[in-house]
Amino acid sequence: MVQAFRSKDVAYLGVFFTGVRSTGIFCRVGCPARMPRENQLEFFATTRDALYAGFRPCKRCRPVELPGAPPSWLETLLQAIEKEPDSRWTDSDIRALRLHPDRVRRWFQRNHGMTFHAYARARRLGLALAQIRKGSTVVSAALDNGYDSLSGFNDAFRVVLGTNPKTAQGSTVVHIIRIVTPLGPMMAGATEDALCLLEFADRRILELQLRRVRKHFDAFFIPSSNRILEQLRRELDAYFDGELQRFTVSLSAPGTPFQQTVWKRLQQIPYGTTASYRDIATSLGSPNSVRAVARANGDNRIALIIPCHRVIGSDGNLTGYGGGLWRKRRLLDIEKTGRI
Repeated sequence: MVQAFRSKDVAYLGVFFTGVRSTGIFCRVGCPARMPRENQLEFFATTRDALYAGFRPCKRCRPVELPGAPPSWLETLLQAIEKEPDSRWTDSDIRALRLHPDRVRRWFQRNHGMTFHAYARARRLGLALAQIRKGSTVVSAALDNGYDSLSGFNDAFRVVLGTNPKTAQGSTVVHIIRIVTPLGPMMAGATEDALCLLEFADRRILELQLRRVRKHFDAFFIPSSNRILEQLRRELDAYFDGELQRFTVSLSAPGTPFQQTVWKRLQQIPYGTTASYRDIATSLGSPNSVRAVARANGDNRIALIIPCHRVIGSDGNLTGYGGGLWRKRRLLDIEKTGRI
């Protein structure tokens, strides 16, 4: 734990918390604060244990907040975006909310991979595309979403989505949002009818999975929510509260026939139990396809709901989880005990 804390190894994020006796504060792994001496460190399994031991939460890494949660100072801006998604934001508008544009930009780049202005522009274009796909004219969609001219709308559309509005009309819109969970933020994507992506945001394969979704659905990604994603948000909250054992949100997971057979079998593993790769291969009538089962397991694009975390090695050891073995351990503990 000392080594992980000193090296800021985020693979241990959420596994333990570190108290510093000299300051009386406790931190999560990866805290940017200056490193204390080793003899001043004390370790805790939960934030509750650290609080009961008399330590107060660090103001820099905020260990009592969910990892990746928007900070309180950003709430007014986020609420304003949801209230008026078609607004054209300027730095003056941000300052009017008593926020500094540079601070906002850094947070959006770190958590969404784009500046705030790019995020807001993508939201507006997404709303416009949704209108066009429902039969609205390009001109009406442009004017309704804050564009003063058709040429400006077309230029913005090509820059952000790589095509023109008429060409995009026949494509699928995949709505993308971040969902904050006790085990870190997740990236979720859904069409109007089904969930097609759910991955932990720090998973290295996420970019590849996004490309696969784009190819499978001939899709454009828009940073906005819809009814499928709101249902997912509610079900994830209930799952982590120990109140939900079976997800009901609709799924769309294109893949090879073998992958889809494996993913369907994964969904048959009961909550709170595990199965080995060999168990799954045998149940599919192909006991020698253990490696193929493992590859299909790793290619799963819908974590938790297609529960690849319930698959373990034949010897009972935890193996191969793209979101990190510490998350796999925590998920299995949650399902065993019914609490985070």
